[in-house]
Amino acid sequence: MTAEIPDSARDAFEGHDAITDTEEGYAVETTVFDGFVRASEGPDWKNTYTVTVFVPTLSAATTEAVGPAVEDGWRDTLERRLEDAPQATRSNVDLHDLSVEEIDDELQITFTFEWGDADRAAAIAKTFVEYVEGTYVEGIVPGYEYVSPVADLLSAASQGDDGATRGGTPL
Repeated sequence: MTAEIPDSARDAFEGHDAITDTEEGYAVETTVFDGFVRASEGPDWKNTYTVTVFVPTLSAATTEAVGPAVEDGWRDTLERRLEDAPQATRSNVDLHDLSVEEIDDELQITFTFEWGDADRAAAIAKTFVEYVEGTYVEGIVPGYEYVSPVADLLSAASQGDDGATRGGTPL
């Protein structure tokens, strides 16, 4: 995998403290969801980056059945919120593609963008993966019992980093 990507991207990924070289590609290690970044030669002096994040469907994250209307509405809302991911990067990123594909009990979320500075692109990729996790947690539907890792994320969000005791979802 690492031989297929441009040297600048490989160096940036390997030099980034949150990105690890794995058999599946370069993994972003800052979230509980599996997130990967890949790079290929792009136009002019840029590389093309593909960020892929795998998250459970709402039904796969709950202990009880979720109706189709709730599942469809949840997914539609998630997809709409993911369109705002470039705003979280503090860079002027134009997405060439954003897709959400359901594979079994997971959603495969893919962002594609071009960038000239490989070090900055690695940071943008990390931000996209973290944005997916945060957006996923913000969109959790109250009233269901969730399983790990979603239950763990909700627990951490409810507790906050400051030790305050607040209940409920992070909304």
